[in-house]
Amino acid sequence: MSEVLLDIQNLSVDYLTDKGAFQAVREVSFQIRRGELFGLAGESGCGKSTIAYAITRLAKPPAWTRGGRILLDGQDILALPEDELRHIRWRKIGMVFQSAMNSLNPLLRVEAQFHDVLRLHKGYSRAQSRARAEDMFRLVGIPTDRLGHYPHQFSGGMRQRIVIAICLALHPELIIMDEPTTALDVVVQREILEQVVDLQQSQGFSVLFITHDLHLMAQICHRIGVMLKGELVEVGDTVQISTAPRHDYTRKLWSAIPVLPTARHLEGSL
Repeated sequence: MSEVLLDIQNLSVDYLTDKGAFQAVREVSFQIRRGELFGLAGESGCGKSTIAYAITRLAKPPAWTRGGRILLDGQDILALPEDELRHIRWRKIGMVFQSAMNSLNPLLRVEAQFHDVLRLHKGYSRAQSRARAEDMFRLVGIPTDRLGHYPHQFSGGMRQRIVIAICLALHPELIIMDEPTTALDVVVQREILEQVVDLQQSQGFSVLFITHDLHLMAQICHRIGVMLKGELVEVGDTVQISTAPRHDYTRKLWSAIPVLPTARHLEGSL
């Protein structure tokens, strides 16, 4: 079995407009290994989420994948017919979106949403879905007696944990996390990211973690890619990206992170 799980080769994605095609992603190539946490960083609008949607083939017009290959276990996702793609999407590739409330149906109890996913992809009965949902709730630290609640009855952090739990219920090999903690406060961010790392280590799945926050990414990822205006300008292990970035834009991203004064500095200013 190859060490490489996902191999993106020369991926290009355009957005078609009345004034012509806008090149959102241009000739991007990188790999994600099995069991690896790979980070994709860059400012808003640089093409990070466009890549995520291209990998899952969830992008809708006016988005158009102009060229390249996306190989999962050597199989080109872009070449698959829709019926074969359904066997891969969510089973092999899961996705955690930025806002949990956009992923969860506000009119359905959480247990019903687990059942919809597991019935569609695994053919589970309602009893089997309930048992699997309880396992997943325990895994992400939510009491199982809350499965009968609606999404609005949970905090933002708990909703995001629920989305992660539903994603993990199908045992995907790769999970794409697109700005999963942006709307959460810093304490909840850390709790969820620590839990993601623990789950990744125990379950062995790979993660594509997308965010504009390079400092946050450096705390959990093995390797990092840096995007600028639709291009991947640098890829390296986290230590190299953090201590010896090669591209000027990567250095600017690091310099944009505020440095908080220590207690000693505060004492010296008094």
